[in-house]
Amino acid sequence: MELSKLLVPAAVKVVGQFTSKKRLFQELGEIAAQAYGMSAAVAIDGLQERETLGPTGVGHGIALPHARLEDLKGIVGVFVRLEKPLDYDSVDRQPVDLVFGLFAPKDGGVDHLKALALVSRTMRDQGVLAKLRANNDPAKLYAILTEAKAPQAA
Repeated sequence: MELSKLLVPAAVKVVGQFTSKKRLFQELGEIAAQAYGMSAAVAIDGLQERETLGPTGVGHGIALPHARLEDLKGIVGVFVRLEKPLDYDSVDRQPVDLVFGLFAPKDGGVDHLKALALVSRTMRDQGVLAKLRANNDPAKLYAILTEAKAPQAA
């Protein structure tokens, strides 16, 4: 599995700031709707429902919100770089500036977990993070993400 199979250029954005996690999820849902033709409301509800189980802020300024949705054909992603970090209730209590949202079919099985692991490994790569934080061009961000070679799980 590769990030280029999960992410399209239209699903990568740079945004100024958000006042809440709820507003961020609305943006992720709207981007997913535009890029993949899914229902923004269903995507937003899925993200919010998953977040009630525990925060998806994994630390070091990174959040990996994700949801399993009905009527989705495959796993898709949305990436947002925030110009102003957002308080996200992350595990390390640090604000978030890099957000990779993942949407998977409700009956996606282990593929959802494999995709989440791939995104997680990629977002732990310090070189990738430095490049993502140094760029404001969505096309460059897409290239950085899809060209990144995530370390393989042992």
